[in-house]
Amino acid sequence: MENFLAPYRQHLLSVFRIMAGLLVLQYGTAKIIGFPAIQMFANVAVGQWPSWYAGMIELIFGTLLVVGLFSRISAFILCGLMAMAYFIGHAPRGMFSPLANNGTLAILFCFTFLYLAASGPGPWSADAAARGKQ
Repeated sequence: MENFLAPYRQHLLSVFRIMAGLLVLQYGTAKIIGFPAIQMFANVAVGQWPSWYAGMIELIFGTLLVVGLFSRISAFILCGLMAMAYFIGHAPRGMFSPLANNGTLAILFCFTFLYLAASGPGPWSADAAARGKQ
């Protein structure tokens, strides 16, 4: 059973990268262009710290991650952003526990992007196409 999906490992890495990119990209689009319209991000003004800056990073590097272009550096930057999101936005809420301060998703994203920075984009990516390794 341990080799059940082994032949698909690299392609599943690409699917994982694309999905992680799409999930973080939705935060960027909600903050910067207002789609989808989410009440929590309704009043993010241009230059507002930290929401607008985080939204721009999510928008730019999330898009790059979905496409698979500059994947490792994009994932590394997003990893740092999610670490900052936890320590700036969640940890100060009084409880260091992610369950208590609603920081579980930020931590999960942080380690997801750290893994992608280390593992690379997989075969379905612009990075692989540029190297001729699809």
